[in-house]
Amino acid sequence: MSLELNLQAAAPEIFILAAVSVILIIDLFLDDARRHWSYLLTLATLGVAAVLTLAQGGAPTSYAFNGMFVADRMATVLKLFVYLGVAAILIYSRQYAPSRQLFRGEFFTLALFATLGMLVMISASHLLMLYLGLELLSLSLYAMVALRRDSGTATEAAMKYFVLGALASGMLLYGMSMVYGATGSLALADIANRIAAGNALSPILMFGLVFIVAGLGFKLGAVPFHMWVPDVYQGAPTPVTLLIGSAPKLAAFAFVMRILVEALGAPALLAEWQNMLAILALLSMAVGNITAIAQTNLKRMLAYSTIAHMGFMLLGILAGTQNGYGSAMFYAVTYMLMTLGSFGMILLLSREGFEAENLEDFKGLNQRDRWYAFLMLLIMFSLAGLPVMIGFWAKLAVLQAAFQAGYTGLVVAAVLFSLVGAYYYLRVVKLMYFDEPVDRSPIVTTADQRVVITVNGLAVLVLGIVPGWLLALCQQAIQASL
Repeated sequence: MSLELNLQAAAPEIFILAAVSVILIIDLFLDDARRHWSYLLTLATLGVAAVLTLAQGGAPTSYAFNGMFVADRMATVLKLFVYLGVAAILIYSRQYAPSRQLFRGEFFTLALFATLGMLVMISASHLLMLYLGLELLSLSLYAMVALRRDSGTATEAAMKYFVLGALASGMLLYGMSMVYGATGSLALADIANRIAAGNALSPILMFGLVFIVAGLGFKLGAVPFHMWVPDVYQGAPTPVTLLIGSAPKLAAFAFVMRILVEALGAPALLAEWQNMLAILALLSMAVGNITAIAQTNLKRMLAYSTIAHMGFMLLGILAGTQNGYGSAMFYAVTYMLMTLGSFGMILLLSREGFEAENLEDFKGLNQRDRWYAFLMLLIMFSLAGLPVMIGFWAKLAVLQAAFQAGYTGLVVAAVLFSLVGAYYYLRVVKLMYFDEPVDRSPIVTTADQRVVITVNGLAVLVLGIVPGWLLALCQQAIQASL
């Protein structure tokens, strides 16, 4: 490990920070008619950052800032998908945001700050760096939820998100302080080495582990720490809901990998957090899938769907094997693609003065636009885990990893709850194809939005037909990083 700054390893993060500062200044001199320049600069920033990250792709694992920051294969792959997700969110929001006073500099810069927080979380190899990235992401999202100051529901959602997020951050910080007290180090590699050498104080370390898992449960939205998810998803502006529910899940996966697997992955601790994650996974799949059935608001239904999907992702992690970790990473990437498509469709069907967020708003969509209905059908089938969609292979991968690790009962329960979950996804398909439309107004979208939603929807199908390369990419990234 090189004890030097090595700024090249953190080049994408440094560039984004500089670009955000420039965009903030430029936006001061732009009126609403020229606000598209801030939008284009934001997309350009993500594009350049992706190029800088790709340039690191073939290099061996390197460290920056005296070992606090790591650029490895897992970080490279996750960062590229984060850029892809945030760019898609901005494009989906392009028509929705102006009529709701969201198409302004604050929205773009906060989105970039949130992206920067995700990147720091993904590349952190030190407890302080992990916490810094988490707080940068969280504070940006709190502000974005409250951007519509004239909306009472958005303000209420922001307050709930802030209070419960602060509680989760406090639990994580308390757990980290206990780990530091037990091991005498904040560096993830040092923590792992001292635990393996038997130099850690076991009772304090166990208490720290409990608080860390509880804090992670809050951030993932896993039961019983899920109470903020439905209210925030429903109350936040839809572009912000899409941001909360997509790319940050990749950062949360990386956070779990860094702190639980890399730092606290010793055999004695592995068995402890495997049992805790098993409980979180089972409860999340049960509560998420069963409660979603009763929802009439699509955003709220997808919130409970998120809770259930986080339970499935945890199945891969609790397997405690490289195959399980790779399957969980594959699941996280797949879930992001499906979430982008589902919420993206809500954004495209909404218009000025109308939010297409209730189930009845999708009635008869096939009669209004056959192509959009077909794309939404693909996304719903994939979320339900039906063959041959990518969602089927993602669920199969994590179930196989958990089964091989000996969690047969948990796998059987997961399959049963997946069948329950198929009902509320197929209900959306039934509404689109077999009900009469409530709203017959034309769906107006821009060319770039239509291209992105088409690519998004078809990717769910194409990747389901040839899932091997993406799964192999995730598996190889895990093997090269652990």
